[in-house]
Amino acid sequence: MGKTLFDKVWDAHVVDAIDNGPQILYIDKHLIHEVTSPQAFNELEERGIPIFRPNQIVATADHNTPTLNQDKPVKDALSRKQLEQLSENCKKNNITLYQLGHKYNGIVHVMAPELGVTQPGLTMVCGDSHTSTHGAFGAIAFGIGTSQVAQVFASQCLLLTKPKSLRVTVNGKLKKGVLPKDVILYIISKLGTNSGTGYFCEYAGNVFEEMSMEGRMTVCNMSIEMGARGGMIAPDDTTFNYIKGRKFAPEGEAFDKKVAYWKTLPTDADASFDKEYSFDAEDIEPMITYGTNPGMGIKISEAIPEDENPSFKKSLAYMDFKAGERLVDKPINYVFIGSCTNSRIEDFRVAAQYIKGKKKADNVTAWLVPGSKQVEHQIIEEGLKTIFDEAGFELRQPGCSACLAMNDDKIPQGEYCVSTSNRNFEGRQGQGSRTILASPLVAAATAVEGKIIDITKHLN
Repeated sequence: MGKTLFDKVWDAHVVDAIDNGPQILYIDKHLIHEVTSPQAFNELEERGIPIFRPNQIVATADHNTPTLNQDKPVKDALSRKQLEQLSENCKKNNITLYQLGHKYNGIVHVMAPELGVTQPGLTMVCGDSHTSTHGAFGAIAFGIGTSQVAQVFASQCLLLTKPKSLRVTVNGKLKKGVLPKDVILYIISKLGTNSGTGYFCEYAGNVFEEMSMEGRMTVCNMSIEMGARGGMIAPDDTTFNYIKGRKFAPEGEAFDKKVAYWKTLPTDADASFDKEYSFDAEDIEPMITYGTNPGMGIKISEAIPEDENPSFKKSLAYMDFKAGERLVDKPINYVFIGSCTNSRIEDFRVAAQYIKGKKKADNVTAWLVPGSKQVEHQIIEEGLKTIFDEAGFELRQPGCSACLAMNDDKIPQGEYCVSTSNRNFEGRQGQGSRTILASPLVAAATAVEGKIIDITKHLN
């Protein structure tokens, strides 16, 4: 029997196993940020345990960093304290840190792939649920809790029960205006937010094979919203070309050797999965969400469905929507393009292409927040900043920003925000705020029109 991509990477990292029970898995890379690491550092210090392999840890400041005036002292006392603590802990333990303002600083799941830290066949963890993003490279990557952060600090290993395997296949040709974000929102709307619970998901089919690395990262990022432990896409030439030449990528002969190994990772033809789903690319259209979980999604042209479930009704009441209502022409005052889902250069290129020569609607506040200093630099270098400035959009500095409102970038109570982030929970973007998830193209179009439009009718 052949092996899946997940099996191959997992099995290569098992240090020890308990009969038919949990396994000790070796962790290649440990990513940390300012929010979930302080408690773990404290625990080790109190117990007199050293950090086992500091050179396998990469740290960045991202969650509650301000996205304005990053060269000045951080105003918010809690944020400032967390950032200072991260600096102290990294210095004390010889850990590489890209702090605020550093040319490699950024959202942990944007800067690590950019630097070539993320590579096929690795096991990667971070105290952050969207670590699944790195699975786009054919790595096993997943979020961990603070107590597990301490375990990895101390041993570079984790005691885990091996998840089951799931494969989602999408074949066919995507329609015009359908982005990777629409693909994953469509899958979650069809399968629900619990469909992946207990599974690691592999995405297969020509739709994913034809995606850029940025697009694959968007898809794997939202595997968590399907309930999965993580998502993976088999490495191929697109992956290898993306990694080559990056700061921490192997060079010369070492790179060729790695590629030879990476080519052995894709799922064998005779491998079997515990669960399989398949979809037709032609059925996918630009998507938006209407509720308070990412599974409550519809095609932009559709009406909100009927459902008698009390939690469904509670969700619609929070959003102030009604079953049978269409969201096209719904006025929107806030638009956010950013987050670890959609803040890479490709996302801003898509937005700029639509925005060019147009103006933002007067009623809209539009925030564009790059995922890293490198993305910010590319936006300026490629002339996209000029396009955004002329259209009245506000380009801010890198950080998680209005994805989770842990800094000053909050959506006011009762306001709608069309957002390229990954979660539309109650109050996620600020107390009482209402989030509508969408692709960067739909978000850009909403900002220009001041309302949700059926983007398919506006594309040449």
